[in-house]
Amino acid sequence: MRPLPLSLALALLCSAGSLGAQNPNAPRLIPIPREIVRADAPARFTAEITVGAGADADDRFAAQDFAAAMTARGFKADVSSSDRGWHVTLLRAGSDAARRVLERENLQFTPAMEAEGYVLITSAEGATVIGANAVGVFYGLQTLKQLITGAGNGAQLHRVAVRDWPAMKHRGVQDDISRGPVPTLEYQKRQVRIAAAFKINIFSIYFEHTLAFNSHPIIAPPGGAMSHDDVRELVAFARSYHVTILPQQQTFGHLHHALKLDIYADVAEQPHGHVLAPGVPRSLEIVREIYAELDSLFPSPLVHLGADETFELGLGRTKPAVDAQTIGPVYLDYVRRTVETVRQPGKRYLFWGDIAMNHPELVSRLPKDLIAVGWDYWSRSNFDRYLKPFRDAGMETWIAPGVNNWNRIWPQTSQALANIQGFARDGQRGGATGMINTTWDDNGDAIYEQNWHGIAFGAAAAWQAGESDTTAFKRAFGSVFYGDTTGKIDRAYAHLASSHEAIGRSGAGDGLAYLFFLDPWTSEGVFESARLLPVLQQARIHAESALVLIAQARRQAHLRELTALDAMELGARRLDWLGMKFQLADEIAQRTIRATTPGRTDVDWKELSELTGINGRLQDMRDGFVLTRELFERSWRAENRPYWLQNNLARYDAEIITWVRRMARMDQVRRQHARTRTIPSAVELGVPAALVQSGARARP
Repeated sequence: MRPLPLSLALALLCSAGSLGAQNPNAPRLIPIPREIVRADAPARFTAEITVGAGADADDRFAAQDFAAAMTARGFKADVSSSDRGWHVTLLRAGSDAARRVLERENLQFTPAMEAEGYVLITSAEGATVIGANAVGVFYGLQTLKQLITGAGNGAQLHRVAVRDWPAMKHRGVQDDISRGPVPTLEYQKRQVRIAAAFKINIFSIYFEHTLAFNSHPIIAPPGGAMSHDDVRELVAFARSYHVTILPQQQTFGHLHHALKLDIYADVAEQPHGHVLAPGVPRSLEIVREIYAELDSLFPSPLVHLGADETFELGLGRTKPAVDAQTIGPVYLDYVRRTVETVRQPGKRYLFWGDIAMNHPELVSRLPKDLIAVGWDYWSRSNFDRYLKPFRDAGMETWIAPGVNNWNRIWPQTSQALANIQGFARDGQRGGATGMINTTWDDNGDAIYEQNWHGIAFGAAAAWQAGESDTTAFKRAFGSVFYGDTTGKIDRAYAHLASSHEAIGRSGAGDGLAYLFFLDPWTSEGVFESARLLPVLQQARIHAESALVLIAQARRQAHLRELTALDAMELGARRLDWLGMKFQLADEIAQRTIRATTPGRTDVDWKELSELTGINGRLQDMRDGFVLTRELFERSWRAENRPYWLQNNLARYDAEIITWVRRMARMDQVRRQHARTRTIPSAVELGVPAALVQSGARARP
């Protein structure tokens, strides 16, 4: 019997899923390569780096990108035909030089690797990257970036031999720019550049009303939309990174910002609503006009039609049709007609599958070349139901998990990783060819820089075959993304996840934005406080522990992605302040109840100064919202246009004013008490009657 080639035999032992157990020298990488054939102990690295790019323009760009990344880390690196120093050689798989290297290393470049795969070999003398095309070479260099860790005298090189290729053809991330934040063009370039470093090849921009259409110029808000020039520049920029900008323009639901305008009243399912009425011919005419512009701007062969969550369908103009046919036929017929209206040669169209999946018997009415995108954002044991109706109808499918950042003051990372892990596993098993990992900005105040943890895991789960290991990912992220060699940032992420989970165990939520801005002295606030108070100390200790670790990690030279670290600090401080706010509000209420107990004559200025004065608790309430407001605005302006910012700052300002007024009232009470030795009742001072009636719960 003929023995297996050495490379394939080793691959069986050193697959991505088992490498850590097989070889203690395995580097921490995101994504984990398909096969790490050899991994020697890392060695000190101090060499000058040169990259030989050859004549190919794409390879030269990849070489310059790699050299720039190394220079930013403090290494001396440039692109040069000279092989001086530690030299990186870029080769095409079919070349004689590549064949000699593969033969020497006893490696194979197989057909599965041709589209995007690569071979990467590192040694004390240099590195060789072999790809069948520019994409493979680019991805090999992205992995090479991760194999050189640390900086200065602490820098190390991981010496490996790698064969790698992706599990899923389309690996995407989506940015919602229609619910508040609209990023600057420069920030969008950053999004693309970082996504590409994790081997993401699709960047999908979600539009409802934030693309400036010439045919419908009234829809886009001034200062809050991408212009045609913005799109063209971003598309050209992304092309160099082998990233396709995939536009998603809603065509059915989620169109409130257009339909609230009376010029579109005749096509709205309900007045000033959200859904285009399928039975009105002008609905499809509007879609045809905006998609004609979309096609002229985005050369992507893939375009997303949206068409999810059409909740109003059948409640207005379409009610007679829905009453006669039911929702399913009306919805699917409009999607079919939309495709017929916008179809262009060479284009494939995606749509959200949430409504059609509930009518499996009708899915066959849709065009077979549509791509159905199943979406779900929670942790489940199985995700097959989101794809099966379309797979049974012979349609291509993608999956869409999420980073769980919406309506949050910090993403719920535990939920996000479990969701992405399971959906990618089941999607691959079920034949899905692509993933769009989603970020949503439902509450209007999401900070994208807080999402890289979930985005990077999504990239890993789409590239790696089977079920991706969340534990291995969490051990690697701080080093790969931030350049943190101490593990402190990974520990900080764990503390923030634990803070979230502690709040979630209360039953009051899991760090949702509504809790952050909820006044504890409203009736709803009193109800939530009762559930939250038992867990808040634990939640705060986790958040504060994260802040300590972040501060310690910042001391490292050449730490990277500091804007993301700022956003992480914002998340930790907001989680901490959410807890402190409810604690302080309760302490203020209880102290006020005690100070205003009928018949008391021993109240003195010291007792009242605990409520208001230098370092009084009411001042703490003001200060907490002022600080988090300042940190939020810093992170917002680092990535977004000014559009929508004031809507968010107004919420902070409202809370600041609420507590400044309560502070002023208590200051007045202190002066009144000094003059007359009298104090108004706790209820007159704003303490909820429910707390007063329940009696003071004694606290030190």
